Amino acid sequence: LQLVESGGGLVQPGGSLRLSCVASEFSFEDYRIAWFRQAPGKEREAISCITTDEKTYYANSMKGRFTIARDNAKNTAYLHMSSLKPEDTAVYYCALSQNLAKDLLDPFWYDYWGQGTHVTVSS
Repeated sequence: LQLVESGGGLVQPGGSLRLSCVASEFSFEDYRIAWFRQAPGKEREAISCITTDEKTYYANSMKGRFTIARDNAKNTAYLHMSSLKPEDTAVYYCALSQNLAKDLLDPFWYDYWGQGTHVTVSS
């Protein structure tokens, strides 16, 4: 069971990036997918999740600049990020869950995690 994120890198403020998360050996369509991030010296924070029926949820602070999507045929989830700011610099992780959860963005309920992809927003 493996999750691999990609698409991170260095981007200028105001720029955009699309992160990808590819899952192997999963019945991908059976999992809720979420994106989290962790900046240096800070706690991990939730960004968004997408359910098996493609309902999307965003953390309040992430609404407007982040868009989550999934392509079950490709076993891939995406996070499109726009109008990036230096404070978006972090390691971004995708995670999968089949657990019922009151809070769909609580990392406690996610069982499978990728290794993360680094995003640096700097001029």
